[in-house]
Amino acid sequence: MTLAPDRRRALPPQRPASERPVSGSAPDPDQPVEFWPTSAIRAALQAGDIETWKRIASALKRDPFGRTARQVEEVLEGARPFGIAKALWEVLERARVHLEANERAEVARHVGLLIERSGLNQQEFAARIGVAAEDLASYLDGSVSPSASLMIRIRRLSDRFVKARAPRPADSN
Repeated sequence: MTLAPDRRRALPPQRPASERPVSGSAPDPDQPVEFWPTSAIRAALQAGDIETWKRIASALKRDPFGRTARQVEEVLEGARPFGIAKALWEVLERARVHLEANERAEVARHVGLLIERSGLNQQEFAARIGVAAEDLASYLDGSVSPSASLMIRIRRLSDRFVKARAPRPADSN
């Protein structure tokens, strides 16, 4: 039995998305970046100017986990870490860190309001939700966020003590 040589054409190696040629989809300067297709983001990153890059950076800061952020990640995947690629990765990372810090601070304010509303002191509140006072303090200073289930437990405890302290209506006979 004789085997014939494989005559199929070999596929050319794929270049990273950031280095692929742009398919003529230039960004629309009047349209918000959040509505640009990925091809327009790619075109802007490959051949855009500083004003276009600023618009993309602003969109990343507004919504660091949103559609534009995902598109930029896709386009920059495998890109060499210099120039606009490095700058936009840094913008995205900083925006995400900043957002997460703000979210932890918001959770901390919410936990503080629930404790205050309950009328319990922090030590008693911590004991009743089953955490150490130090852990509750870390939730209140925003360095750590409680789990979703612990947030529900915190709210329920606060609700229970608000109801317990609420004045009862006088019996009408």
